[in-house]
Amino acid sequence: MEGTFWSLIPAIVMLILVVLTRKVLISIGTGIVVGALLLNDFHIWGTLKEIWTVFYTIFYADEALEMGNLLLISFLLFLGVLTAFLQASGGAKAFGDWMLRRVKTRTGAEIMTAVIGLIIFIDDYFNSLAVGQIARPVTDRQKISRAKLAYYIDSSSAPVTVIAPISSWGAYIIGILGGLFAANGITNLQPIEAFIQMIPLNFYAIASIVLVFIVAYFHFDIGPMRTHEKRAKEKGELLDPKRNQVSGDLGDIFDPHKDGKVFHLIVPIIVLFIVTVLAMIVTGIMETEGSASILDAFANTNVNLSLIIGGVAAVLTSIIFHMQQRKPRSDMGRIFIEGFKTMIPAINILVLAWMIGSIIGALETGSYLAGLVNNSSISADFLPAILFIIAGLMALATGSSWGTFGIMLPIAAEVMANTDMGLFLPALAAVLAGAVFGDHCTPISDTTILSATGAGAHHIDHVITQLPYAFIAAFTALIGFLVIGLTHSTWLALTVTLVLLAGIVWITHFLINKNKKKAS
Repeated sequence: MEGTFWSLIPAIVMLILVVLTRKVLISIGTGIVVGALLLNDFHIWGTLKEIWTVFYTIFYADEALEMGNLLLISFLLFLGVLTAFLQASGGAKAFGDWMLRRVKTRTGAEIMTAVIGLIIFIDDYFNSLAVGQIARPVTDRQKISRAKLAYYIDSSSAPVTVIAPISSWGAYIIGILGGLFAANGITNLQPIEAFIQMIPLNFYAIASIVLVFIVAYFHFDIGPMRTHEKRAKEKGELLDPKRNQVSGDLGDIFDPHKDGKVFHLIVPIIVLFIVTVLAMIVTGIMETEGSASILDAFANTNVNLSLIIGGVAAVLTSIIFHMQQRKPRSDMGRIFIEGFKTMIPAINILVLAWMIGSIIGALETGSYLAGLVNNSSISADFLPAILFIIAGLMALATGSSWGTFGIMLPIAAEVMANTDMGLFLPALAAVLAGAVFGDHCTPISDTTILSATGAGAHHIDHVITQLPYAFIAAFTALIGFLVIGLTHSTWLALTVTLVLLAGIVWITHFLINKNKKKAS
C-alpha cells in the first residue's frame, strides 16, 4: 500500500468527510483508522496496535517521555488559563475605559482597534474575546458600525497569531513542523527557525493586516460594508434595524472585577512575551556549542520549554493580581477550569494532527504524489499557489484553520520534500495562508462567530461584509505564491503582493469617488 494510489485513500476520506460533516476531529480520526488499516492489510489487531503506537509515541518514545510534546500541550493549557484570568480580572474592561478618554476621532478609533488587534497576538480566541470589549465603547461613540468592528477583530486575529511564534497558533504550528521535519529526515533546519523564515512568506496574513490599516486610515468601505457605515454615520444605527438585536456580551462567563486596572491586562502579556523570549535565548545558547549569536540562539532554542516558562510566569503574574483583588479561592478554581476547557479542542486537534502525520509518513503519500507531479505537466513551481487554493477551500468547508493545518501540512511537506526543497517553506506557508483565508470566508468558523459576538454584530452581516476584503487579500496572495514559485524570491513575491494590493485599493477607491461625483 505504501507509495501507491492506495496511500491517497486516508487523505481523500478526510477531505470528503470534512466537506460532508464539517467535523474536523471525526474526519482526521477516520483518516487515521483508514491509514492504519491500509498499513496493516486490514488486519484488525494490527490496525489497533498501529493506532495505539502512533498515539502513545506522542508522549513516550525510545524509553523516554516526549518532553517537547508534553511541554507544548502544557503551554496551551496555561494559555487558556491566562486568557480566563485576563477576562476575569477586569483588565480588558479597564483598558477599554482608559482608551475611551483618549481617542477623540473616528479615524483614531479605527486605527486604535487595528493596533490592539495586533498587540493581543497570543491567541485568536483571546483576541476576538478581548478586542471587542476593549474597542467597542470607543467605536460606538464614534458611530462605527458593529460590522466594521467585527471585520477589524476577525482580520487582525488569525493573521497576526499565525505569524507570531509566541502564540497558541505559533506553538501549534511549530509542534507540527517538528514532526514533519523528523518524518522527512530534515535535520538542517529547526522548527522555530523555519517558522520565522515563513513569516514573510505568509502573503495572505500580511496582506490582510495591511488592508486592515488601509481600511482604517482611508475609510476604504466597499460592498455591503459601505451600506453599514453610511447608516451608522448618518443615522447613528450601528446595527441593521431590520434584524433582531444582539447583545454580544462576553461577560457571561466571568463578570469583570470592578477594581480591574489597565495593568491587569498589559503586565501579564508583557511578562509572557519578555520571559518567553529570554528563555528562548538562554536555552538556545545552552544548546549551541561555543560562542552563540542571537540567530544561533533562536535556531537552537528549546521553544516548547521556553513557551511553558513564559506561560507559567504570565499565569503567576495574573494570580498575584487576582489575590490582590481579594477574590474567593473558589473563583480562582473556576478560572483554571474554564481556562483549561477552552484549550481542550485545540489539544485534541493537535494530537490527531501528530497521529495523522505519522500515518501519512508511513504510507509515503507524499512520495506517490510527488511521482505524479514529476510525471505530469504540472510544474512544482505552481504547487504553492495550488496548495493555497486547496487549503482555502478546505478551511472554508470545515471552518477550522487548525484542522486544515493538521490535514494539509503533512501532505505538502511530503510532496515538496520529494520535488523541490527550494519551495518547501513557501509551500507550507501557502497552506497556512490558505487556511486563514478560508477561515475568514466561512460562517462556521469559531473565530468568525467569536468576532461577531465580541463586536456585538449580527453574525451573517459580519460574514458578508468581510468577504470582499478577504477576496482582495487572497487574490494578491495568490499572485504572490505564483511569483515565488517562478522566481524563488521571497522579497520580490512579497513586494508584488503589496504593490498589487495598493493598486487594487487605489483603483477601487477611484471608481467609488467617480460614481459619487456622478450621483451628485
